[in-house]
Amino acid sequence: MSIKSYRDLKVWQQSIDLVEAAYRSTAGMPANEVYGLVSQIKRAASSIPANIAEGYGRDSTGSYVHFLKIAKGSLRELETHLLVAARLGLLASDKLDPLLERAESIGKMLTALIKVLQNGKKIVETA
Repeated sequence: MSIKSYRDLKVWQQSIDLVEAAYRSTAGMPANEVYGLVSQIKRAASSIPANIAEGYGRDSTGSYVHFLKIAKGSLRELETHLLVAARLGLLASDKLDPLLERAESIGKMLTALIKVLQNGKKIVETA
């Protein structure tokens, strides 16, 4: 598969899936958390694919890598907010565990993509 857009990247696609799952996981949280933890979860989740896309649109590999690293930071922030929600009893483990598994997979993909770019290789993905 040829990469013609950031939307062709599996890591971006899976990040969008994670955003959707994160939004759904907050649906049952108390209304008093809408401007607190719920907002933080949604913001951190949305930041991951947004930074992948923004980096892709930059003119240099260095800028792209920089934004991928920001995406990794947002991913770790999301994991932290999800763990806090679980500790507070706002997120059951049956919802938490799949989210953390997705996050781990995305983190590995981001690390691999950063290494490929830093080594000056072409991005090639297979379906």
